[in-house]
Amino acid sequence: METLLLNVIDLQSKVEGKSILKGVNLKVKRGEIHVIMGPNGAGKSTLANVLMGHPHHEIVAGRVNFDGADLLAMSVDERARAGLFMSFQYPEEIPGVTVLNFLRTAVGQISGVTPSLFELNSKLASNLRDLNMDQSYMSRYLNQGFSGGEKKKNEILQMAILEPKLAVLDETDSGLDVDAIKDVYEKIQSLANDQNAIVVITHYNKILNYIKPDFVHILVDGRIVESGDATLADRAAMDARLSAKVAAHLQSDAGANLGGGPLRIGHRKHRSLRQAKCRGGDQLG
Repeated sequence: METLLLNVIDLQSKVEGKSILKGVNLKVKRGEIHVIMGPNGAGKSTLANVLMGHPHHEIVAGRVNFDGADLLAMSVDERARAGLFMSFQYPEEIPGVTVLNFLRTAVGQISGVTPSLFELNSKLASNLRDLNMDQSYMSRYLNQGFSGGEKKKNEILQMAILEPKLAVLDETDSGLDVDAIKDVYEKIQSLANDQNAIVVITHYNKILNYIKPDFVHILVDGRIVESGDATLADRAAMDARLSAKVAAHLQSDAGANLGGGPLRIGHRKHRSLRQAKCRGGDQLG
């Protein structure tokens, strides 16, 4: 069996005439977990939406091969049936459709065989326990009245039941408290095996306490600018903190000088900050 599951080649996209992805290259093999990090607006969620076939995103150039097929030529439902799954950053509420009926229908559409309620409930039991979810969730309408954390747990429950070849998880940690992050990412780690692959999009490097990626990628301005192992996430977080600290001090000094006279940013202080940032940058490289 071919180990290369996803091959993204020079992928470029735009939304409403604005370029977002500017040449993304990414290879994901079966059995791998990849984490994608980067600043807001870098194109992380756009990459997830493009892979899943969001109609608002226009492909400008590039190719995407998924399990040997041309992913970009597939409709959204064909991508799902082929084994691609995406968890949403902002899951939609669907009144009138219970979680149980949604899952049963989804399994039937993807596998071609609708499971009996007994079969589905048997499979649900252990997954609900892992996520600290109660059986009563199954009779509630999909995401209606759910807290942010409950919605995200429900996304991972879907992943567990549907068993996709490739799961793309878009900021699943947002809206979760510390305990829920532990539940969710330990569950995600447990779902990884040598036949599937997982791509996690996040800002939060602390998830690496619960998930062990094979690769971490930094996406900036529509391109993956660096790739490495799990230590890259800590180095990227440190670099972001240093940059924020320098910016905060610059802004503070600029504000203090607005009362009059020449604008003089605390020269010694910011020279030392720049030196600290350079030293940090050396350690990050």
